[in-house]
Amino acid sequence: MSFIVLITWFAAVLAGLYMLAVWLIENDVRGGTAAPTRLPVPVLLGHVGLALTGFVLWVSYLVAHQERLAWASIGVLCGIALLGFTMFARWIPVYRAPVAVAGLAGAPAAAPAESNFPVAVVAAHGMFAVSTLVLAIVATITSLARPASVPGLPCCHAAAWRPAP
Repeated sequence: MSFIVLITWFAAVLAGLYMLAVWLIENDVRGGTAAPTRLPVPVLLGHVGLALTGFVLWVSYLVAHQERLAWASIGVLCGIALLGFTMFARWIPVYRAPVAVAGLAGAPAAAPAESNFPVAVVAAHGMFAVSTLVLAIVATITSLARPASVPGLPCCHAAAWRPAP
């Protein structure tokens, strides 16, 4: 199940990177024609940085088989979720609000960069993120039920699960 967590996490990362690319492309900081963003840059960068840190922790857990890395990864996932929910709550009014008319006839209307996020991508990112958090918790808790590692046994501990003759 730990590898399923990795897959859902990677899918969430892909959707998040897509939204980051849209935000960077549409965020016109020099031209001044776009409305100011409602997503605070420190929150956005914190979300991305924590996501990268948690992903590295989870991969380290898969390689090293140390449960403290899994729990650290889950703690980081909770921080990621809080920042993600903050950005989602700030994105909803931008998505629901009609684009303000620019006053001049024929002039393009100003809208924040995040107004260009496709709803399907936002929903997929959120669902993959929630799935990742739940699956990581379940995978870590179920790993506690496995027998302790015994020297000389393969990593899957197949011999430890066989009944005694």
